[in-house]
Amino acid sequence: MSSIGTGYDLSASTYSPDGRIFQIEYANKAVENAGTVIGIRTKDGVILAAQKLLDSKLLVSGTAKRILTADMHIGMASAGLRADGKHLQTRAREECKNYRDNYMSPIPLKHLSDRLGSYLNAYTLYSSVRPFGISTVISSCDKNGPQLYAIEPSGLYWGYQATAIGKGKQLAQTELEKLNFDELSMRQAVFEAARIIHLVHDPTKDKGFELEISWIGKDSQYKHVHVPAQLYDEANELGKTQAESGRMQE
Repeated sequence: MSSIGTGYDLSASTYSPDGRIFQIEYANKAVENAGTVIGIRTKDGVILAAQKLLDSKLLVSGTAKRILTADMHIGMASAGLRADGKHLQTRAREECKNYRDNYMSPIPLKHLSDRLGSYLNAYTLYSSVRPFGISTVISSCDKNGPQLYAIEPSGLYWGYQATAIGKGKQLAQTELEKLNFDELSMRQAVFEAARIIHLVHDPTKDKGFELEISWIGKDSQYKHVHVPAQLYDEANELGKTQAESGRMQE
């Protein structure tokens, strides 16, 4: 019974006999079925890239964005249930505002990660709520330099040089491990991010997708914004070409 969750998956506060909490595992499964999101921390900034799967051909380009802004100096991208990601963005904005009101300075990313992690963890403790069906990558570049964190549905959070979440996580992490982050510029990271997102997409099995890329650092005046249109078009086309070339070689 415990191996399939029957009887033990009705509450996030119920453990199975072998010590598992199935609702958290279900939340992780929602993340694994979502479009890939990657984050890359370079020597002078951080890049976020998201694979926004298109559920309908009628969707207007640029809507329902996966990469959101929590504060001027903080970006975030979630893989999983979009509504949960939007709710976490609202919570992150509240935390940023409260910290600024109390301390008269922008919130450090580590503090925000800790607060959001605690918030997500609270939704795994009671039978009256369910865990968030998302993992979230958040980025910042301030006086402490470029920073990148990822928060899991359980509330655990980790600092990363680069990370990937979502459907293509394994292949994306393999590609990220090949990069030299100490020498990588923000512009170069944009092209690498586009290449990896296109590489993990399987056109024969997956739906169509729209690529999103944002950055924060020296090239963006230390504000979280989507990359300029010209750079985006170049990276998107080159990433598509390199991914197709890589598949042909395989």
